[in-house]
Amino acid sequence: MIDLHTHSLFSDGALLPAELIQRAQCAGYRGLAITDHADQSNLELVLNNLLPAVREINQARKMRTLVGVELTHLPPGQIASLAARARALGAQIVLVHGETLSEPVAPGTNRAAIAARVDILAHPGLLTLEEARLAAQNGVMLEISARAGHCLGNGLVASLARQSGAGLVLNSDSHGPGDLLSLGRAVNIAGGAGLSSDEIEKMRENSFLLWQRGLALSGQN
Repeated sequence: MIDLHTHSLFSDGALLPAELIQRAQCAGYRGLAITDHADQSNLELVLNNLLPAVREINQARKMRTLVGVELTHLPPGQIASLAARARALGAQIVLVHGETLSEPVAPGTNRAAIAARVDILAHPGLLTLEEARLAAQNGVMLEISARAGHCLGNGLVASLARQSGAGLVLNSDSHGPGDLLSLGRAVNIAGGAGLSSDEIEKMRENSFLLWQRGLALSGQN
């Protein structure tokens, strides 16, 4: 299991980064990304604290953890510039909180995130086929989400990804210890979204490749 969307207490998660990493490793994870919610107010705070801490923790762990952000509830016109700032500050992976069905995300967020070529568009429940095709063209992964509420659009996202050729990843969007996934649970969620065994395997490969790319950025691969 490689999970590229989790939260620590640096945003609205329940756990210290060290405990989140420990619990994920004990759950059998191979790789993790801590991607706390960020906007202009806390981007530097999150990255300047998490990057050195996780680098030190990784030295004592078999499992390797990436540090990134989930840009959340931004005006769509500000997504590209803040994504660029996050990468300049050292973010190894950049997500955008997509137009989920359960929260009032600004219309246009999905398209702006895809145009900005972020790594993952998280739980994009109100996705269109045109946006999915642009995601395929720009190499932006679409997320199948395990989180309650956000998962309501999984079937649509899976269908549009199949039609457009866009890549998929599956993540827990963990906010607490009970949210981390077993491999069996992840496979069941993917199957519930209508994905075949071959599509599930491809999705796992996508997560591995993003994780490896993040490690290369941090010099840990």
